[in-house]
Amino acid sequence: MIIDCHGHYTTAPGELGEYRDRQRAELKTDPNFRTSKGALNISDNQIRDSIENNQLKLQRERGTDVTIFSPRASWMGHDLGNESTSVAWTEHCNDLIKRVCDLYPENFVPVAQLPQSPQVTPEACVAELERTVNEMGFIGCNLNPDPSGGFWKDKPLHDKFWYPIYEKMSELNIPAMIHVSGACHPSFETTSSYYLSADTTAFVHLMMSDLFKDFPDLKFIIPHGGGAVPYHWGRFRGISEDKGLGDLEERVLNNIYFDTCVYHQEGIDLLLDVIPTKNILFASEMIGAVRGIDPRTGHYYDDTKRYIDGNTKLSAAEKKMIFEDNARAVFPRLKV
Repeated sequence: MIIDCHGHYTTAPGELGEYRDRQRAELKTDPNFRTSKGALNISDNQIRDSIENNQLKLQRERGTDVTIFSPRASWMGHDLGNESTSVAWTEHCNDLIKRVCDLYPENFVPVAQLPQSPQVTPEACVAELERTVNEMGFIGCNLNPDPSGGFWKDKPLHDKFWYPIYEKMSELNIPAMIHVSGACHPSFETTSSYYLSADTTAFVHLMMSDLFKDFPDLKFIIPHGGGAVPYHWGRFRGISEDKGLGDLEERVLNNIYFDTCVYHQEGIDLLLDVIPTKNILFASEMIGAVRGIDPRTGHYYDDTKRYIDGNTKLSAAEKKMIFEDNARAVFPRLKV
């Protein structure tokens, strides 16, 4: 089985965006507007059309089996409004993911967005984690290390500010994918500079800390191939030794994993050369940040299965680890 650990509902029906636009209009009139959830009228047939003509079609064409599926990351928009804004929006986004997975239980498995807001205690997210995991069968969550959208107003990921989420993750036995949302800072472009720099920043937060002494079973997936991390693995190893932190691999590789959302063969080959196979999960982010066809190959950039298949060093057993076994280990609630 080929399990894609990183998919987003980027093709949701237009009513979802219209709901968000209403939130924006309310907040423009009153920045302190308290949002109530309200209704979102989307039919099952609309969901089917949005999935069968997009993610499901590409699954079949590219030979993957299951996508671990979450709301559209660039739309999480934790910077917008106040805590009530984020709670209402997040519940609707997660409800839609649940409906997709109920309609296509053999193809999609749900992962939750969290109702984060800048400088609001992560304890506010615990209720949604409990709802989605205990009541709706979600198997993980996406954790935004920077809800301010590029201004980094919250504490580093190792700070006890974040411990309420980590405690609940440990209790529920679920991992988190580190994933920022849309960039608000003018120096960043969302899916290139912001995503990749945030992945790298999150890794440094974790490697510089003793977080995993407090939470030895906590698991994080750093997407997009880890940002700059594999390319600069020697730098991070050296910094770890210079600071007296010890061996980097012993320090982080029982808890941190990397996905394969890297859109060229050379990049995937580097990731596979540097990071142990047990720490790599297959992913495509399909349909996501890069949607076009590579003119050098004639294939879609985000058809990442081709890159794993095209690697000349991996054994069949190692490919199976990347395609399936590692996902099952990192997502213990995954039952497909």
